[in-house]
Amino acid sequence: MSCLKCLKYTMCVVNLIFFICGAAIFGLGIYLMTTSKFAALLPSLQAMSIANSLFITGIIITCVSFLGFLGALKENRCLLISFFILLFILMLVELAVACILLIFEAQVDKYINSDLTDGLKTSISNRKENNNTKDDWDIVHNAFECCGINNASDWNSGVPESCCMSSACGQNDTKQYWIKGCYTKLKDTFENNLLNAGIGVIVVCVIEVLGMCFSMTLFCHISRSGLQYK
Repeated sequence: MSCLKCLKYTMCVVNLIFFICGAAIFGLGIYLMTTSKFAALLPSLQAMSIANSLFITGIIITCVSFLGFLGALKENRCLLISFFILLFILMLVELAVACILLIFEAQVDKYINSDLTDGLKTSISNRKENNNTKDDWDIVHNAFECCGINNASDWNSGVPESCCMSSACGQNDTKQYWIKGCYTKLKDTFENNLLNAGIGVIVVCVIEVLGMCFSMTLFCHISRSGLQYK
């Protein structure tokens, strides 16, 4: 009985932590939705932008963790089995997405390159109309120290200031622009952190499996004890 109580309150504490993290991610998503202009970077993926992804992820984490916390605290079989099913579905979705990315890696690579080209054209057009307004291209330039898709020439004659290697960058002096393109830098960054990303996915799956095991253990204990829904 003491082990089951320990398991119960462990689930409560862990789910409470995840609930707070989910709320923080949810808030960050709302903030980025009001400030980011992701359509200029990947126009066809506007609905799945970083801001929207964080917003949806935050909602999912808060809802699932709330079910786990309340189900464990109240020893409610309905909430515990709902928590188990949601975690199982999430794990299946994650594995399916990972398999799709591995199988269609070349097609995804070409699609992103093509979409970046369309996004760059859109950004160039918007900058001409709105007096060099800033968008997410500037954020990527500064974060990865890159310029354009392949190099600064992608911007034609209107290379943004975020491509400059120094504050004294001349508009006609391409030698002072970042040499590498953002597509190459982003791809290199992803490949260099592929192992860390894989470890992160494995850790998430392990946490989900443990959560399912804990919830099912409590569910079975409540069923054997003859307790009804609370």
